[in-house]
Order: sequence, then C-alpha cells, then structure tokens
Amino acid sequence: IVPRVGRPGMLTPVALLQPVDVGGVTISRATLHNADEVSRKDVRPGDTVRVIRAGDVIPEVEERLPRPGRKRQAPYTVPDACPACGSAVYREGAYFFCPAGLACRPQLVGRIVHFASREALDIDGLGEKTALDLVEKNLVSDIADLYRLSVDQLKTLDGFAERAATALHAAIREARRPRLDRFLYALGIRHVGKRTAGILAARYRTLADMTAADKGDLEKIEEIGPVIAGSVSRFFQDERNRRVLDRLQQAGVRVSPMPSENKNPPLADKTIVFT
Repeated sequence: IVPRVGRPGMLTPVALLQPVDVGGVTISRATLHNADEVSRKDVRPGDTVRVIRAGDVIPEVEERLPRPGRKRQAPYTVPDACPACGSAVYREGAYFFCPAGLACRPQLVGRIVHFASREALDIDGLGEKTALDLVEKNLVSDIADLYRLSVDQLKTLDGFAERAATALHAAIREARRPRLDRFLYALGIRHVGKRTAGILAARYRTLADMTAADKGDLEKIEEIGPVIAGSVSRFFQDERNRRVLDRLQQAGVRVSPMPSENKNPPLADKTIVFT
C-alpha cells in the first residue's frame, strides 16, 4: 500500500497488486480511497484481496479475503511527511493533504494548468499537454520557473516550432502583472475559488498584507470560515510556498494591488429606470 499524491495535494492510499485479470483488463493497482476506508476493510500489505472495477472503470479493493494460519503485517498508517517532497501532511476530515502545493512535483502539472487557465492568469497556449511536457523534461520544477523559460527551451517541447514557442514565451511575459484577486485564485489554494479570492483580495488589497494574515484575522472576514481560514494561513505559512513566491518576485512577477474603493461612486443616490 503506497500513498499517491494528487493535484490538490490529497494523499490517496493505493494497493499495488500482483497483476490480475478483471473483466478483460489486467489490473496491477487499485484505489483504497482514504485511511479510514483502509482501516474499515482492515486491508494490510501482504493480504489477499478481492478487486472489482467500480462502474466497470476504476479498479477498487472490495474486501480482504482471510487466509487462516497466515501471519499478517502491521496495519497501514499514513506517512507523517509527503512521500514526494517531505512536507508535513495534515488531516482534513477523512483525508490527508500535502501543504506544499507550489513546490510538490506530483501536484505540479495540475497547478501549472490551473495557474495558466483563463480565469486565473490567462496564459494562452499553456494547456495540460504542454505542462506535462515541461515537467517531464525538467524545464519547470515549480511555477516560478515558467517565467525563466527561453524561446529555445520552449522549442524543445513536442509540437513547438519557432512561432508557437515565441507566442507562448510572450504570453507568459504578459502575465507578470496579475491583479491580486486573480493571482490568489491562480495559486490553487485549497477551498479558494474565484469568489473567495475576490473577498480576500478586497480585504487585504496587497500580496504582502495577504501573506501576513493569520488564521484568527482571516476568520473575522464575513464568508470566511475556519476551514478556509486554516487552508489559506497554512498555505502562506509553508516555507516551500513562500520560497516559490519569492522566486516569482525575483523572476519579475509583480502582483498589482486591488484598486481603492471609490468613496463617491458616480451612480450613488441615483435611481435608474430601464424602459
């Protein structure tokens, strides 16, 4: 049983199996969902298990098959540290997470795609296939590396010639002045969608003030509960994430502060009727 780190940083226990045919497909690994499920089914390394394909698609361990007289190994426990980057994991409900979102390699491809998405920094031409190629060719180890890529490096990507590489390089450079709300959303902080990013940006206005906020301060904001507050403060307190933010700044990224609230909006106290 090994933990697999997904894009949101979730550690999912996966059973590595002796290859077995299930419905005409050879299965060598199957999901165990979460630590509570492993405990409930009492599945341990070395056990014999029954495997099904949930919905005829996803391999899943259905149950343990008792083997009388056979000594069993110790119960599975979730590691204290992320197996990919070594960060201390934390628990949220039935699941365990790695907090080092910006610097944890297994999360990197999904983070890059989200960072470049239209509602985040809107970097045209940086989709999943390109992100995967960048990571596999060791051109990007965290999102800050995107801003250090040269046209020649981009030309080594599959399907990229001079024109496409130049266009992507320009698109990345144009994304060096994001507004705070879009930047917060682009970071992919757990529980922080577009609306929450907007609420946080309106409250703190600058990235420096946002990174200095603690959990208690965050909980005082309307619509920000303890779960969101804990996720945001944990993200900005993580040393790996802070290093990536520093590297983004060194690469020329300057997060624009939110505009000041207009004390005298032009339509204040006016009634407008559409006919």
